Amino acid sequence: MELPNFQAFLLPVLKLADKKAELKLREAYHLMAEEFNFTPEELSALLPSGKQAIVHNRISWSITALKKAGLLRSVQRGVCQITEEGKKTLAKDLAQMDVHYLMTFPGYENFKNSSRKKEDNGSDRVPHSFHEDTSQTPEEILEKGYASLKEQTLSDLLDCIKNGTPSFFETLVVDAIVKMGYGGSRQEAGKAIGKSGDEGIDGIINEDRLGLDVIYLQAKRYTENSVGRPEIQKFAGALLGKRAKKGIFITTSDFTNEAKEYVKTIEAKIILISGRQLVELMWEYNIGLNSVSAYEIKKINTDYFEEYP
Repeated sequence: MELPNFQAFLLPVLKLADKKAELKLREAYHLMAEEFNFTPEELSALLPSGKQAIVHNRISWSITALKKAGLLRSVQRGVCQITEEGKKTLAKDLAQMDVHYLMTFPGYENFKNSSRKKEDNGSDRVPHSFHEDTSQTPEEILEKGYASLKEQTLSDLLDCIKNGTPSFFETLVVDAIVKMGYGGSRQEAGKAIGKSGDEGIDGIINEDRLGLDVIYLQAKRYTENSVGRPEIQKFAGALLGKRAKKGIFITTSDFTNEAKEYVKTIEAKIILISGRQLVELMWEYNIGLNSVSAYEIKKINTDYFEEYP
């Protein structure tokens, strides 16, 4: 699914504003969706953070860019209006509009140069790609950069686990279980898990601190091979022998499709955690990771300004 970048909305939004005495942001979303004939799936596509629709983000930034160029102006919160400069621009009957064209307007040029100066001074840094890649909004650049860094870290993390010792893997699984709220304290969870002698661990842990129910655990530290159905069947048999109804099978590799389908057909509840899922949990619960940098993104608190007209 390839959605138009924010530059594709510049000219359509300006034309739309020319037809309206005042253009509301919500109205712009709706009318642009109609003009571009977006499908429900395209409209519901979200940025990597999952906090904003991609289409809405790009339309919003097209309006911001037009305002910086002086082609639109804000009338009130969420409402804009075309300027005389905007009308003159439309009279040129442009075939398209992009940020290179907007750079011919002093307001937009100053906006871009201001970002560059802050970057060069080492404060309020704006990703250099923001100035070079004109197809993405700042949020998209930040979030894709974050996703790329995360992916690299998860890959390195999985390599560390696969190259670690069996005792390290045991410690890791105990830490993950406790962080997720199972096994009681770390000391209790550690006592409940014993070495299997097969470069992995298995044992029984408490589902809650009171021990009202238990979970049988097995872990396989594989570097290449996926865990197949026979091993899951063996694990299910071990559960039956212990009269247990719940189990977690963790591997550093993955599970075959047959194994995944098998757990859907049995009475016991067995959760399969692959190497990828394990490092995702480590990321979520901050296991074996340190925070290097934190960037706080701020936006205007419109409720504050509504109280002071």
